[in-house]
Amino acid sequence: MSITLLDGKRFAEMVIQGANHLAANAKMVDALNVFPVPDGDTGTNMNLSMTSGAKEVKNNVQGHIGKVGASLSKGLLMGARGNSGVILSQLFRGFAKAIEKKQEIDGKEFAGAFEAGVETAYKAVMKPVEGTILTVAKDAAKRAVQVAKRQTDIVKIMEEIVAEAKASLDRTPELLPVLKSVGVVDSGGQGLLLVYEGFLAELKGESLPSSVVLPSMEELVSAQHHKSVQSHMNTEDIEFGYCTEFMVKFEAEKLAKHSFSEEMFRSDLSKYGDSLLVISDDELVKVHIHSEQPGEVLTYGQRYGSLINMKIENMRQQHSAIVGETNAQLNTDTTDEKKEKKEYGIITVSMGSGIAKLFKSIGAHVVIEGGQTMNPSTEDIVKAIKEANAEKIIVLPNNKNIIMAAEQAVEVLNDEIVVIPSKTVPQGISALLAFNPSVDLQENKQTMSEALQHVKTGQITYAVRDTNIDGLTIEKNDFMGIADGKIVTKSKDLVETAKSLLDKMIDEKTEIVTILSGEDASNEAVNNLSKYVEDQYHEVEVEVHKGNQPLYAFIFAIE
Repeated sequence: MSITLLDGKRFAEMVIQGANHLAANAKMVDALNVFPVPDGDTGTNMNLSMTSGAKEVKNNVQGHIGKVGASLSKGLLMGARGNSGVILSQLFRGFAKAIEKKQEIDGKEFAGAFEAGVETAYKAVMKPVEGTILTVAKDAAKRAVQVAKRQTDIVKIMEEIVAEAKASLDRTPELLPVLKSVGVVDSGGQGLLLVYEGFLAELKGESLPSSVVLPSMEELVSAQHHKSVQSHMNTEDIEFGYCTEFMVKFEAEKLAKHSFSEEMFRSDLSKYGDSLLVISDDELVKVHIHSEQPGEVLTYGQRYGSLINMKIENMRQQHSAIVGETNAQLNTDTTDEKKEKKEYGIITVSMGSGIAKLFKSIGAHVVIEGGQTMNPSTEDIVKAIKEANAEKIIVLPNNKNIIMAAEQAVEVLNDEIVVIPSKTVPQGISALLAFNPSVDLQENKQTMSEALQHVKTGQITYAVRDTNIDGLTIEKNDFMGIADGKIVTKSKDLVETAKSLLDKMIDEKTEIVTILSGEDASNEAVNNLSKYVEDQYHEVEVEVHKGNQPLYAFIFAIE
């Protein structure tokens, strides 16, 4: 059957089929994790992200494909988990933007939407790495555009997209040596291929083997909560008193005189104030900045086009006002009474009740449960930010796979929020201890970010499969010692592996070793390790906390 025009109802079915196919194979994608650790979660993150998008689409099925695309983009944005989920959301954000005004699309527009998605996703990633989901998406989109020049049948175009995505996925080990050394393809690229395969099956009227029912995600994609998030835009700053927001709609004549570069635009505007946010696409650029010279900021923006949606607020006049808002989803108080915001709110991500308790004891206001075993979504982080109810927010992700979702939450709220890029729990603890409530947000950001460099992280877990990585031959169920993300030792014995890791990480500069024991670590093992450090390294102080974290018997902070 030939399809030359695609409407919203058919596209909605494609999305649902793609989400189902990914859900049915999420564990397989998880298993492609390069490290043989038990918390490989790319499949889980992409599944939950795509599920959120599919649920939003299910609630808004209609003939207008642009509106269905917008629903998919919205659901993915708020449900995005982990780097793979955020990238997936950006791919379909660009896709949706390209078709937003279309009732239905033809083959060329279909192919162009995939290309637009790739452009958006690459812009969202600070340092794009080839051999990943980005490469698979780029190669597939490029092939789609080529085929659409001579082919009007959308089914045929989708067949070529799937074929090229498969071929690109097979090439990922050649582009990313770590994949080749372990003998796997990129997990994110595999997840994207599954979505595309679902799209194709729906277009061809075929069924894919799947008995998976999409899990309930209503709370995750609550439209009411999303609306309240978008309205949460006000803040105050003492040094830069005017909260300035506007958009520039690009004009060809002005762009001919002043070529637009988002990086240069952001750099130039940073001279006028702080709390700067710049988001652009091919048609416009959106700006939020706190400045003392809003007029000069607007004049600069006019170099590239016409000003729209302008808003300037004198934040000093709002200084004594109560700007808190009761969030019904986070507070059982159903009255309309508004709560006054505190100056600072610190949000951190934690795995394990003991680690959560430790974070709260040293100053965290809201602790999100998650991390190694379950990355929180953009929506989870947004909820936590609102729960903190503060003028200035600091977010500590404590996991490299959560940083992008945290940064995406900042874009959603467009408020005075900073993300400290902590990649581990010890880094999060070190950053939190460096927090100073008497200085401004940007100074805290700098100081807390610098504190990340003052701690080394060690982790003890077990292998879920045989592999060769980082020069080690590892067998399933071996205990592994990981130093700052690299496997450096392994053995059959938990305590011996832990001792070996500590020996490799403790040096003459080490002053403190903090041991966070997991839920599977016995008291005997903890005492054994503590005594070992005290006996072998007399100048080193040892602190022990029961972290109760899953999967990782020990986490070490070496300072």
